[in-house]
Amino acid sequence: MTQAQETTTNTRTLVGRVVSDKRSKTVTVLVERRVKHELYGKIVARSRKYHAHDEKGEYHMGDTVEIAESRPISKTKNWVVTRLVEKANLV
Repeated sequence: MTQAQETTTNTRTLVGRVVSDKRSKTVTVLVERRVKHELYGKIVARSRKYHAHDEKGEYHMGDTVEIAESRPISKTKNWVVTRLVEKANLV
């Protein structure tokens, strides 16, 4: 492919906290975002959980990770963990 034929793909990425690592090769990532309420104008927190693929099982509860959208891997898993943003603090 030449430079002109090459197309760039915009993959969605999100940053969230791992809340479950009990399944093999899968982590549950909680992504929180702050939005303005439509009617009242107050800033409110919205959150959503995503199942993300973790091939080596290297991410654990409390870690902050970046996930990227991918092809469907299973019925509920369409995201892949791309990098570790921050390791969980041991208490």
